[in-house]
Amino acid sequence: MNLSLAKAFPIDTSNRYGRADRSAVGRWFWEIDRVLLLLVAVLIAIGLVAVAAASPAAGQRYSGGSVTVAPLYYFYRQTMWLAVSLPIMILISMMPRERLKRLCLIGAAVCLVAMVLVPLIGPEKNGARRWISFGFAQFQPSEFLKPLYIVAIAWLLSLKEKDKGLPVMLLSGALTGLVAVLLMIQPDFGSTIIFGTVWVVMIALAGANIRILAGMGVGGIVGVVLAYFLYDVATVRIDGFLFGEGDNFQVENAMRTLTAGGLFGMGPGGGTRKFHLPEPHTDYIFSVIGEEFGLIACMAIAAIYCAIVVRVLVKLLDEDEPFAVLAAAGLACQFGLQALINMAVNVQLAPSKGMTLPFISYGGSSMLALSIGMGLLLAFTRRNPYLKRSPYVVKWSGERPTL
Repeated sequence: MNLSLAKAFPIDTSNRYGRADRSAVGRWFWEIDRVLLLLVAVLIAIGLVAVAAASPAAGQRYSGGSVTVAPLYYFYRQTMWLAVSLPIMILISMMPRERLKRLCLIGAAVCLVAMVLVPLIGPEKNGARRWISFGFAQFQPSEFLKPLYIVAIAWLLSLKEKDKGLPVMLLSGALTGLVAVLLMIQPDFGSTIIFGTVWVVMIALAGANIRILAGMGVGGIVGVVLAYFLYDVATVRIDGFLFGEGDNFQVENAMRTLTAGGLFGMGPGGGTRKFHLPEPHTDYIFSVIGEEFGLIACMAIAAIYCAIVVRVLVKLLDEDEPFAVLAAAGLACQFGLQALINMAVNVQLAPSKGMTLPFISYGGSSMLALSIGMGLLLAFTRRNPYLKRSPYVVKWSGERPTL
């Protein structure tokens, strides 16, 4: 009788994707943070729905003369970019940390060279030069530099553990200053703020002296004031935001669009104000979501971004490798800050920045760069289920470590 049952209902003894599976995919499945991966998947699904909702408005806006853009043109292209980006994200998340470190250092150097070339050979769009064109596609080096720069800075700061005499803060500051100058030339004031803020967060985690951090805070305020008086882009944006001077139509219209749907929205495809937004599928897609799916949906999206950042920081509490802590914290900060800035612009709490909403806004360079960054984040938060880690204990010696 038992033999008959065994033949009728054979048991799979291969333990595929079980804890005993030592294949590359099996190890990845058990080591990856599946909650973090699920949150990202939810954002991507929301992004597809949002781009489909915004695509008709964007298609109508960019149709003119002999050019006709199909209503779902941007949705189809976003699906194509996702088909390319998601395998890249999974592949990166499966790589060992040392290999990723080397690849990121090489990639950061390549992107820096590309950013030097952008003002020289890049096409101009809406008064800015941020891309390198290849005819069939455009490449925005600053988007790809964001995650690669963070890993490079994390590696540089982690060298302090091996040689206390290395001026790592000075070197990382010089690299950040170079990136800031290249971004201001484009001009891209929003990305400059992100790079600078992430750098300050990372050196704070690395143990920078409080007096140095306070000095940087004062320096940041002075920098913004100087930018207001000396940098035309900053002057126009700040005047429009604070005093309503100049063309402040974009952020005001975005706010009206976002609140037009009330708590529950007008339903998919029911929005009308989105047809008057300048960039409904990219910069102002959060307002399109508010109009068609309601303020509750917007709050849920904000909660997902917050959950991703908090999830990463909690995972780092038992991480004992300084490089991994700095890299993952920097990537989480950049991800959360970019989302925060985009949403703040849409609710009229910040001047227009031209920044996409991570994994929701349309964009090829943005989607690829975000997938690379999230792949790195997933790789740096991987945990061996058989390795017992002790809680991260800080021993206070009476003095604050300095760089």
